[in-house]
Amino acid sequence: MNEELARLLPPPPERDVPPGRLSHHKERLMRLIDEDRPDAASTTPADPAAAAGGRDASVRGPRLRKPRPALWMPAAALALAGALTAGLVTTMDSGLGVQTSDGETAVVLLDRIAEVAADTEVTPVRDDQFVYVKSLSAGAEAKDENSVFVPGKPHELEAWLPQEPGPVKRVALHYESGDYVPVRELLPPGSPGTPAGIDRPTYTWLASLPTDPDRLLDRLSRLTRTFEGQEKDQAVFDKIGEVLGTSVMPSRTAAALYEAAARIPGVTRIENAVDPAGRHGVGIRRVDGHADWATEWIFDRHSLEYIGRRSYLTADGPMGKKGTVMDESAVLERAVVDKWRERPGS
Repeated sequence: MNEELARLLPPPPERDVPPGRLSHHKERLMRLIDEDRPDAASTTPADPAAAAGGRDASVRGPRLRKPRPALWMPAAALALAGALTAGLVTTMDSGLGVQTSDGETAVVLLDRIAEVAADTEVTPVRDDQFVYVKSLSAGAEAKDENSVFVPGKPHELEAWLPQEPGPVKRVALHYESGDYVPVRELLPPGSPGTPAGIDRPTYTWLASLPTDPDRLLDRLSRLTRTFEGQEKDQAVFDKIGEVLGTSVMPSRTAAALYEAAARIPGVTRIENAVDPAGRHGVGIRRVDGHADWATEWIFDRHSLEYIGRRSYLTADGPMGKKGTVMDESAVLERAVVDKWRERPGS
């Protein structure tokens, strides 16, 4: 009955929300930092794809073309949903993630996590299937481009991600606050859609990556875009975290990603990391010193399973005060389904 009713109703409008909005707000931070320096460079967009019109330059470049009611910091690489309603102001105190060891210990932990990932049995995902992820997510908001960000209240988000090699015009379907929201990336007129790749990592694409960690890190470094003032190592670290949080992949690929992350300079171990669901675990963190931006990956202390991530400011600045959580996500469930809107076990 519900399916029949759904067919009779008009389809919901698609939202033009590109998956790169998190990177846009990071870029804004880099730009504001650069403007404070005497030798500040030009504010020309650093993303060549945006300059060429490959993606919406209004969110890739230094200024929005149109003012929006709110700028939104997306949650955990499910950065495709619409704007969140204003939430409670929360900050992350350094006590939630105390650094108790150096990079060498972080490498040891990542090696252990890689071993667990390599031993985890994963059923291959077909190109006609979908990865389903349920998460508890929140993203910070700003009233306009010149306002500080205010963290949002964590809410439940479901996402369906097509595994078709592409190109596809609908890159995801989200369900939040009682609504289904088809999501597509902004594309130039006549574009066939977004193919599988670093920004839409399907199972098949991930399976094609090299599993030697050094070669993999080199490949990811070449594929990952950076913005003016952003550390390349931080961009790659953040991208690996996004892939780990939203994808299903062969066990050897997952192990190689962790091994590659262990080779990124500046990773540290966090003894007590907490995800938005309140689950305490062990974490891996990297701080972009120039941008005063930190990202943590959170793992179950016993199983070493990836359970969430969060990013936050490490110093007072134009985007907010030190400790302000910019985006966070706790993975509640991940599965493979055969069609849009299908939930595991239904």
